[in-house]
Amino acid sequence: MDILQCYNDSRLKVDWNDNRMWFAVGSIVFNPTFWNIVARKEYHTKFITRMFNGNGLHGCYALAATIFTLGLIRDGIFKWALDGQPHAQCMDNPLLQGLAYFLFAVGNIFVLTSMWVLGITGTYLGDYFGILMDERVTSFPFNVNENPMYNGTVMIFLGTAIWSLSPAGVYLALIVHFVYRIALKFEGPFTTEIYNKREQARSKASSKPAVAAKGGKKNGRSNTKKDL
Repeated sequence: MDILQCYNDSRLKVDWNDNRMWFAVGSIVFNPTFWNIVARKEYHTKFITRMFNGNGLHGCYALAATIFTLGLIRDGIFKWALDGQPHAQCMDNPLLQGLAYFLFAVGNIFVLTSMWVLGITGTYLGDYFGILMDERVTSFPFNVNENPMYNGTVMIFLGTAIWSLSPAGVYLALIVHFVYRIALKFEGPFTTEIYNKREQARSKASSKPAVAAKGGKKNGRSNTKKDL
């Protein structure tokens, strides 16, 4: 049976009356909504930083732990939802199962290498806490994929769905994809704005070299400040 025929036979094999599907959809939508709202509030009010006595780094770690935990819960609900859904036996063929393993492996590579390159603060919204990277990351996986963390996650969901012979899982993976696309429309411009403000501040500081030099001499120490 070819892939097109398999699609035609399995696309209706989704039980939308199963509440577990809606729990899965809810968790998928909730997570990026949560971290975007919380991170923006932190950027404007520093409410998390204040909770940690002015330590933005500790606040970022706390948000990172929260987001990571929510991700584990979402993944668990996703697998729980698939357990109650019909299976499409036509997906149990070497081509599709090979695709499932490929998606799962490459998706994990994208996600894990992204986290390795960015670190905790780079991965988990450190820029909203004022913890900015010195320059844009252009090494792997960012040199082959503009959004490897999000795209890798979608690949993992889709690979898991195909491996599980679950049309419902494929639909959920598509929902993950669309939710992340929407999130990027908010995150991308806002992050760019944060870094533009940093560059504007640097430009203003560099336009007053005489004042900075005079101040540094008087105090006996540099006036430069690390981005935090």
